[in-house]
This record gives sequence, C-alpha cells and structure tokens, in this order.
Amino acid sequence: MTEDEAKKAILENLQGKSKTKSKFYLKDFYSMVPDMKPREIKNIVNKMVQEGHLEYWSSGSTTLIGLKGMGKQHQEED
Repeated sequence: MTEDEAKKAILENLQGKSKTKSKFYLKDFYSMVPDMKPREIKNIVNKMVQEGHLEYWSSGSTTLIGLKGMGKQHQEED
C-alpha cells in the first residue's frame, strides 16, 4: 500500500466514524491500515497533521488525534 492510499484509507475511516467518535488514539490507526508497520503509520499521521487534514488534541496526560475541525471543542467555539 502506498502512502497516498494509506492517507485515503485513514480519512475514509475517520469520516465514517465521525458521527460516534471524533478523537482516536494512535493505536486505533493501526487497524485502519493493517498491512503497514506502526512506525510507518505514525509517520503518515504526523504528515497528515502537518498538511492540515488531522489535528492533535491533548488533555494533558493523553494525546488523541482527529479530523481537523471536528469534535465538541470545535462545536463550542462556533
């Protein structure tokens, strides 16, 4: 699987789950692209954050990743 195919698979998965859940642990991404190694997926997720497709969210002790502009904290800002 190429990097672009992996990015597409991740975005499709997140958009499909966006009605029930907006933030995910990094380990949740491993099942979205099962034929890639965790390190490769971590690098792809980091690139997607840099490109503006995804964003990090931190509670101080836990870091989650979600689609940019999605989730309760963004709804409250509107």
